[in-house]
Amino acid sequence: MAKKEMEVVKGLDLEKYMGRWYEIASIPSRNQPKNGVNTRATYTLKEDGTVKVVNETWSDGKRSSIEGVAYKAEPSSQEAKFKVKFYLPPFLPIIPVVGNYWVLYIDGDYQYVLVGEPSRKNLWILCRNTHLNEEIYNELLEKAKELGYDVNKLHKTPQSDPPPEGEGPKDTKGIWWIKSILLGK
Repeated sequence: MAKKEMEVVKGLDLEKYMGRWYEIASIPSRNQPKNGVNTRATYTLKEDGTVKVVNETWSDGKRSSIEGVAYKAEPSSQEAKFKVKFYLPPFLPIIPVVGNYWVLYIDGDYQYVLVGEPSRKNLWILCRNTHLNEEIYNELLEKAKELGYDVNKLHKTPQSDPPPEGEGPKDTKGIWWIKSILLGK
């Protein structure tokens, strides 16, 4: 049976969406470290209407990050379907990698969000806080199931309380990226 097209949020207020989001759980992309903790994303609206994306995670005590840009997949559409472009590997950014970033659900106060993409291989539950109420988490799992996601593949992301301040020791070699590609870690 073919899966139906996913419905996405319409009329997303980009200005309200900007800021820091903590990863509560994910079915991560293959370019994301599998043993990352304190994973978070920071979005900044640019003058040209695109969004600066900074994804950070801590792996083996070191901070890894990657910067990219997000933009509307169809500029005239009201649907919250975005493309996100990063350059890999992070230590020598030469290969453009473009992915889908679809806002599938967001609460009215812009405090938690369900983000996915059309293949249903990747999914993220993000929150403005490092922890999300279990009842809300379970509601988001149900929404993801209804959209055709295998939520058994979802894993919770460990978050410190309070979250790390500043940048901390940095993985300047991009070792996490090499490990994630070669070893699937």
